[in-house]
Amino acid sequence: MARQTRERILGTSLALFNARGEPNVSTNHIADELGISPGNLYYHFRSKDDIVEHLFARYETRLDEALLLPEGRVPDLEDIWLQLHLVFESLREYRFVYRDLVDILARNRKLKLRFARIMVRADASITALLRGLAGAGAIRASADEIRALVENILLIATFWMNFDAVRGGKTHADEVDLNRGIHQVMMLVAPFLRDAERHHLNALAATYLR
Repeated sequence: MARQTRERILGTSLALFNARGEPNVSTNHIADELGISPGNLYYHFRSKDDIVEHLFARYETRLDEALLLPEGRVPDLEDIWLQLHLVFESLREYRFVYRDLVDILARNRKLKLRFARIMVRADASITALLRGLAGAGAIRASADEIRALVENILLIATFWMNFDAVRGGKTHADEVDLNRGIHQVMMLVAPFLRDAERHHLNALAATYLR
């Protein structure tokens, strides 16, 4: 029963954070939404930051799974598409992290350090993927070009939701908005591809604008 209550608290908190923004949701809001007392909530989680940290841990696990590279073979173009899709799905599910990223990390040093380590792992995964494609001859890019491409991919993935919001997109970053983010990253990669691979990537990217 206690485990079920904890899961309900985490699920409800995630939904509220995503919908309203984490800074705009208090533990009282969460308790009211669940129909439980604040004391019952504090029995399971000592503070709102405690809830945020548990949700962040789940997000981190989900993202690490999305960043896994294929084993026993050289990465191909489909791997770029799959990794992008899985990463942006992780962002969508835990979008409150990115919607209020600067505020959350400024307030919680532990999460700031963990997020920095996530960025390092993401950097390493994307770099390995692109170097694998370069080694196979699928892309033509120097080491400096790959370095810059990796940083631009991370930049777009990290701040796409805020960029879309300030330019008049949908505040809660629904699937259509994220699709445009995936498309934008693919267009960063396209100029470095051989003609055949570029045509294939453009065909994949076009599906995200429908």
